[in-house]
Amino acid sequence: MSNRLQTEQIQQLDSQHHLHPFTTHQTLRAASGPRVIVKGEGAYVFDSEGNRILDGMAGLWTTNIGYGSKELAQAAYDQILELPFYNTFFKTTHPPVVALARKLAELAPANLNQVFFGSSGSESNDTAIRLIRHYWVLKGEPKRRIIISRKNAYHGSTIAAGSMGGMSHVHQHSYPVYEGFRHVMDPYWYGESFDGETPEAFGLRAARAIEDEILRCGPENVAAFAGEPVQGAGGVKIAPDTYWPEVQRIVDKYGILLLADEVITGFGRLGTWFASEYYGIRPDLITFAKAATSGYVPLSGVLVGDNIADALMAENDDFNHGYTFSGHPVACAVALKNLEIMERDRLVPRVKETTGPALARMLARFKDHPLVGEVRSVGMMGAIELVADKKTRRRFSDLGRVGLICRDHFFRDGFIMRAVFDTMVCAPPLIWADTQFEEASAVIERALDQTLQDVKGELAA
Repeated sequence: MSNRLQTEQIQQLDSQHHLHPFTTHQTLRAASGPRVIVKGEGAYVFDSEGNRILDGMAGLWTTNIGYGSKELAQAAYDQILELPFYNTFFKTTHPPVVALARKLAELAPANLNQVFFGSSGSESNDTAIRLIRHYWVLKGEPKRRIIISRKNAYHGSTIAAGSMGGMSHVHQHSYPVYEGFRHVMDPYWYGESFDGETPEAFGLRAARAIEDEILRCGPENVAAFAGEPVQGAGGVKIAPDTYWPEVQRIVDKYGILLLADEVITGFGRLGTWFASEYYGIRPDLITFAKAATSGYVPLSGVLVGDNIADALMAENDDFNHGYTFSGHPVACAVALKNLEIMERDRLVPRVKETTGPALARMLARFKDHPLVGEVRSVGMMGAIELVADKKTRRRFSDLGRVGLICRDHFFRDGFIMRAVFDTMVCAPPLIWADTQFEEASAVIERALDQTLQDVKGELAA
């Protein structure tokens, strides 16, 4: 499909019937309408006008093995013929869910041997909230209900997961934000450090904000700390090396649970199966989604620590929680094949050895550009900060405006790079090779230069 008439028809139908996530619908419908994506192949997607577009966001931090895998399609087809659906309620199971649970336990940190399945990251974080609070009831400490998270954290958009997250624009539509969550500073050295403060000192200060909040709430009232190993939707905020060891010390000191939200970082994005291993932390729960199936079908879950599972097993009562599609057989079959492909093609060690360093080198090329305040990356996640003044880190007025200008230049030039306010972020499929890095580098250079021309009157002299 590649003619303009068909594109306009789809855009018109979209405007008549489709409500998009995280969208200003008036603006979308007043413009020409959404870009219509019709095909994916490898590291690229194709729109209805026939344009090939390099995907720098893996769909939405998701398609780790790339698009168009016939093996995943075959796995889904075979399972649909064998058992297209059955629930896991009522003392029932099926082979794909058992096989996937076992495989995930093999890949996860050693203390995480149970899995509760869902269909989205938001669902998984809602499940984790319930597990955390129920655990403390079972342990005879029902007052431990408060979960500490961070400002600008993203844990989902359901009311509970959205409340646990720290994004004010998500909180606006909760009416009100659920009680029982607290938010502390995020470990964002570039944007939050004092003048002259080293990343190491800042990392300790950011971690100790958690301890300050524990003491403010009373340790006997705090259930858990929840954090993304790298804050993805918040702008690929990478904590200094001192941060996570100090966080682990603090949660150990006060005996609270640690929830690692790995919806984005799970399944190889940092060069380890889970980013918790990369940072050397010992979470009691890990939430996952997205890349478990490379996005081919919805599947999510919570890896549950032995301490929590043992508490559940010790009580002869129901855990009254679950979803129709928990452990969907087709999703489980696709996830199993996806993990098999990742192991066979060595995609996880490849991030550590090859693609992660290549992304870092590519971004480093632009650190001296007049618009760029900082570039940063870890594994296959990266960010470029756009600022009006490199020396003082002063932002542009109307935060986010310049990021959208830059994003549109990327899109027009055939490369998807996301804008988080005025931070350009990327998380490519793990299959990128030299060709994709060279292509991306050329587009980044042009997009930054074009954006510079658009806003050069606003830059510091």
